[in-house]
Amino acid sequence: MNAEPEASRRVYSYLGPAGTFTEAALAQVHEARGQEWRPVRNVGEALADVVEGRSDAAMIAIENSVDGGVTTTQDALATMPGLRIVGEYLVPVNFVLVGRPGTRLEDVTVVAAHPVAYGQSLQWLTTNLPGHEHVPAASNVASALGLVDGTSGADAAVAAPGVVEHHEYEVLAEDIGDNPNAVTRFVLVSRVTEAPAPTGADKTSLIVELPEDHPGALLEMLEQFATRGINLSLLASRPIGDELGRYRFVVDADGHIQDERMADALLGLRRFSPKVVFLGSYPRADRAIVRYPQRYSDEVFVEARDWLRGLIAGEPEV
Repeated sequence: MNAEPEASRRVYSYLGPAGTFTEAALAQVHEARGQEWRPVRNVGEALADVVEGRSDAAMIAIENSVDGGVTTTQDALATMPGLRIVGEYLVPVNFVLVGRPGTRLEDVTVVAAHPVAYGQSLQWLTTNLPGHEHVPAASNVASALGLVDGTSGADAAVAAPGVVEHHEYEVLAEDIGDNPNAVTRFVLVSRVTEAPAPTGADKTSLIVELPEDHPGALLEMLEQFATRGINLSLLASRPIGDELGRYRFVVDADGHIQDERMADALLGLRRFSPKVVFLGSYPRADRAIVRYPQRYSDEVFVEARDWLRGLIAGEPEV
């Protein structure tokens, strides 16, 4: 099979270098296979690649089941125009302890690790290496690469399992994460485009700012969803940054913008909020069908709208 011409290949940015959890998320994207993968240093660079046309899409982490929302991603999506989330992907998060070839676990006294990875494997490290010293690293892969070039001064590193596929290391221990159920949620972001068609198992992501500060403002925002039978799977606040006490809210709502109840909620938010950023409607990673009471079905919204039109037009009620 001939390789695809370079000019027609799509480019995907991801947090590199090779071996990161972000690369593992990108590997789940069927249409990205065989295309060009562009490793970058941070979320801002990945999204700038998309906005400025260097990449067709970027894979970025947005939420972790242990540490919550990835604030740098949330803030970037809130402030960088022209972006859409087109898919989400889940990656189980666990770690391995690696060393240079020939290293033994009993010889390890200094461990390099990204602070988040260190925090999520601290119980194992404390139990098995009680006297170790921690050297912070910029990323899960950087911790391991520092062993190779000697820059970290560490004997071993906490790293993503994928790192051993790209470099030669001694695996000193596997599955050292303290929470075996830890998962990171990643999103694939492109330039503004039409939302994928509804599947029945969809999610809509939004950024919503509250109007002037007054009692019940947050409740009024939440009512836009509750009164239409829409469940929220994520609600996180982030400071807007212009003054104290001003916040925007990151919202993940079950459903698709083409659902009547979701469209109606967005209209309500538009009337209520000084700024609503639509980040996208896309299939849920778990493919779980969104359930809701019959009174919030599309048919009920359409019937109510037709009823109102009939009243305005002077048609007799049936």
